[in-house]
This record gives sequence, structure tokens and C-alpha cells, in this order.
Amino acid sequence: MDLTIRKIESSDIGILKEMLYHAIFVPEGTPRPDKSIVDRPELKRYIIDWQHPEDIGFVAVADGQAIGAAWARRWSSDSPGYGFVDEHTPELSIAVLPDYRGQGVGTRLLSRLLQELKGLGAAAVSLSVDLRNPAVHLYERFGFTIVEARGTSCVMQCKL
Repeated sequence: MDLTIRKIESSDIGILKEMLYHAIFVPEGTPRPDKSIVDRPELKRYIIDWQHPEDIGFVAVADGQAIGAAWARRWSSDSPGYGFVDEHTPELSIAVLPDYRGQGVGTRLLSRLLQELKGLGAAAVSLSVDLRNPAVHLYERFGFTIVEARGTSCVMQCKL
């Protein structure tokens, strides 16, 4: 597969919306929610008004099609995201289209995003993930550790 990784631009809101939908973990045997779920305020906030000055992200493109994305935003303590740790730690979101999972796309996206965040002076990055999600193993390979458990989900953090 001929894969390129490029920065997310403000015009990529449609790509971000699609990737936000695919970032939602759905346990096996459970039907996927309707795509309109990403219009709910608690999810839409992960992509709305892209690109704030501190927003950073990358899109994976193969054969002219966006097949994955990884992005990070910071939240305030009065309006935290699902993977909030503190106001200085950006929260990561990542998705790869189902047909491209298990082919190293997520690894390349995550590697590029962590490299960029470190270069920008971030000390850590966090995320929220369902413990049943196979992506937990990817995060652990990159040094993410669980900092808080919340039912079947947890908040993980990686020191940069």
C-alpha cells in the first residue's frame, strides 16, 4: 500500500467527521450507531472549529483516499474530554477505516503525532479507550499506561 501521512488542514472537517465516527469502539456483535452520533455535542467538540492554534493532527492517505487520522486537542478543566488528564495534556483521538486496520496505519499515524507533540514541547498525551478495544495493545506498545479506570473504559497517558 502506498501510504502518505499529511497534516490535517481546516478544510478536512469532512474527513475528521468520518474518522470521529470510526473512532467509536463498538463491541463485536453490537450494531454500529447511526453516523449522526458524531453530531452530538459531547462528540462533535472533538472536531468542531478545527483548527485552534494548539490543534495538531495527521491524515493517512492511500490511493487518494483518507483511510485514517490521528489528532489531539487540549481541554479545560471546566469542559474536559473523555480522556482528560489536565489542561496541559492534549487528548488524542485516532481512527483507521475498518478495511485498513491491522496494516500498520495506526502505528504510523500515532508515531507521527507523538513525534510532533514532543517537538512542540508537550510533556504527555492522553486518551480514552474501551478496555475491550484491540487498540489498547497499540497504545501500550507506545508506552501508554492506565491512569484511571471508568467501567469498561479507561484513561491512558503517555509521557513524551
